[in-house]
Amino acid sequence: MVFYIKRTLTLDMDLDELMRRLFELYPEGYTDGSRDPFFVLISTVMSHRTRDDVTYPAARKLFERFSTPEEMVGADVEEIEALIKDVGFYRVKSGRIKEISGILLEEYDGEVPDDMETLLKLPGVGRKTANCVLAHAFLKDALAVDTHVHRISNRLGLVETKTPEETELELKKIFPQKYWKHINLLLVKLGQNICRPISPKCEVCVLNDMCPKILL
Repeated sequence: MVFYIKRTLTLDMDLDELMRRLFELYPEGYTDGSRDPFFVLISTVMSHRTRDDVTYPAARKLFERFSTPEEMVGADVEEIEALIKDVGFYRVKSGRIKEISGILLEEYDGEVPDDMETLLKLPGVGRKTANCVLAHAFLKDALAVDTHVHRISNRLGLVETKTPEETELELKKIFPQKYWKHINLLLVKLGQNICRPISPKCEVCVLNDMCPKILL
């Protein structure tokens, strides 16, 4: 059985060293392979309550058939449903994809907005999705916090927060801005492979000597 002893917050942690180790572990981890804003937006909407290894194959399948807002609006919702049926709540998300595409065409000339306030007006888009679009599609200094980032930030003792929104605000206070757009992809990969919600692989984690939880 695994037990943990929690120390105090490690506010004196070497954040440059932490990021260096993550960059070294996941050299491909701070780019997701696509900077198309529409793909980033739609795939992130699809990812809600769905694993990445399910989301992105479904998103690629969808975009092989419909790759622009014009094509999405013209598609039958049943065909979109069939293409993304592996993701959670695919029927709801199919309607939302068409709705978002219609709004982009009607109000933004078919372009994905590149500012937080406007992105948050789109249906189904919260701060995490908006930050992902800003960071990964537009390379802006945005910090997206999902369940992985929230969990790992608290485990590492970087923050003591109850919600992802609180975590975003606190991480921005301690991390240099140059790291903000990389944190999500790096910590998501760490959370999927090593710092898992249950049975984390602390013994092989590159951050184990920096983590305030002692494996006994």
